[in-house]
Amino acid sequence: MVLPDIEPLYSASGFFVGVLVGLTGVGGGALMTPLLVLLFGIHPTTAVGTDLLFASITKTGGTLVHGLSNTVDWKITRRLASGSVPATALTIFLLAYFKHGSDEGASGLITTVLGFALILTAIALVFRKWILDFFATRVGEFDEKRARTLTVALGVVLGVLVSLSSVGAGAIGVTVLLILYPRLPVARIVGSDIAHAVPLTLIAGVGHWFLGSIDWSLLASLLVGSLPGIAIGSYITARIPDHVLRPILASTLAVVGGRLVF
Repeated sequence: MVLPDIEPLYSASGFFVGVLVGLTGVGGGALMTPLLVLLFGIHPTTAVGTDLLFASITKTGGTLVHGLSNTVDWKITRRLASGSVPATALTIFLLAYFKHGSDEGASGLITTVLGFALILTAIALVFRKWILDFFATRVGEFDEKRARTLTVALGVVLGVLVSLSSVGAGAIGVTVLLILYPRLPVARIVGSDIAHAVPLTLIAGVGHWFLGSIDWSLLASLLVGSLPGIAIGSYITARIPDHVLRPILASTLAVVGGRLVF
């Protein structure tokens, strides 16, 4: 078995993103994928596919921690997965079709979706409190049947977004879940979202593997840097005010998203 080569520059980028993820809680896809595409010139399909497997590995550890802390609502996770898993499978199938017909067409589609997903993530970060307050006063609490239906629908949307861009399961998913389940503690919402991200990113990542869009050396290099980075970021997160970090991160995502779309 040939071990993958470790590129120090990729590991340094993984460390940087890992620290930011630990500090802000935002999924690595919103940071890692555009970094790989814009800074290193990695093909968008390869960047997305590699980042999906990267996310499935890192979020497995997060799920174990949340599971042991009893902060995962498995009912919500199952509802999300019932929508996202078939949507992911269908999206990968269509992506394979477009790639077979035109590699440039698939690349352009992924780049556009990635850009819009980053902009949506930035909006969710900046205006989360306003969005939650708006729905709380105008809509109120959803009944069980409607919440279940909308959770499955959210899973479908996340399945498509994450399969095409590796972005969306974090800030967007958590914001909508907070609207649908306002009585649940935030930690339980976050834990449920992270647990759902594991099968979602794994299935999407395996699909990209079959499409030939995984760079194993890149994946190994990113993990070498990101795992200690996440640990350090999580350790110091309490020492930096959240109201300082989130606007900076959201502005960065909005600019990068606009760069990719326009």
